[in-house]
Amino acid sequence: MTTHPEQHLQLTTVDTQDSVHIDIRGDLDYLSADALVEEATAQLTERPALTDLHLGCSGLEAIDSMGLSALLMIHRHTSVAGVRLHLDDRPGTLDRILHLTGTLEYLTSSPPSRTTQLMNDNAPATRPTRLDSNT
Repeated sequence: MTTHPEQHLQLTTVDTQDSVHIDIRGDLDYLSADALVEEATAQLTERPALTDLHLGCSGLEAIDSMGLSALLMIHRHTSVAGVRLHLDDRPGTLDRILHLTGTLEYLTSSPPSRTTQLMNDNAPATRPTRLDSNT
C-alpha cells in the first residue's frame, strides 16, 4: 500500500495480483489532477499483466474540468493497455458531471480486448473509391 499526500488530495494505492485500487480522497482539480494521472500511469507501466484499475471515488469531495480531463486521460491509457477502468463508489457530484458531459458510459464501459485492438490496428484503412453524387 502506498499513500501519496497532496495539499488537498490524498491517493492510497493497494495492489493485488491482477488489479490495482487507487483510493481518492479530497479534491480532484487543476492543482491535483496530474498526481492521479501520474500514479495511474505508473501502475499501468509497472504492471503489464494488470487487468483492472479501480479508482475509489467515495472520498472525492470536488471535481473540476481538469479532474474530468484526468479521468479521460486515465481511460485513454487503460484502453490502450487493455485494462478495465472502474470508477467505484461514485459520489453524486461525480455522477452529475459525468452525466452532464456525456462521459459516464464512455468512462465506465469495458475496453476492447488486446486481441481486438491488434486486429483493428492491422486492418487496412478504407477510403471511398468515388465521390458520392449526393454531395
